Amino acid sequence: MTKAHLTTRTGTTIVIDGSRDEVAALVRQIEHGAKTSGASRAASLRSRARRRQPKPTPINLISSLIDGGFFRKPKDLGAVKVALEEMGHFYPVTTLSPTLLRLVRHRQLRRLKDKKRWLYTG
Repeated sequence: MTKAHLTTRTGTTIVIDGSRDEVAALVRQIEHGAKTSGASRAASLRSRARRRQPKPTPINLISSLIDGGFFRKPKDLGAVKVALEEMGHFYPVTTLSPTLLRLVRHRQLRRLKDKKRWLYTG
C-alpha cells in the first residue's frame, strides 16, 4: 500500500491510501484540478434546461391558451376550466377567476358581461 500526504493551498491536509496507480491518479487529479465527467456535465445541462422552462402556473397556462387562439370567440370561466383540464391541469374556478381578471387588467384579455356572467375574449 502506498500512502500520500497532500496539503492544498487553503491548508487542507489530504491523506490518500491505496495502490501506487490509484494514488498517482488521485494526486494528478488534485494537482490539475478535478474535471467534471461527461455524465455529470450532461446532467447539469439537463437541470439548467429544466429551469429555463416556465412553471405551469395558471397565468402561464392561460397565456398559452391566448397564444393558441382559444379566446378568439368569447369564453366563460367554465370553458377555460375545461380547457385547462384537457391539458392536465386542474384548478378550481376560485383560482381561475382572479387570474383571468389579472390578465384583463394587463390588457391581454377583454371581459364582456352577458346575462349576469363574464365572457373573456382576446
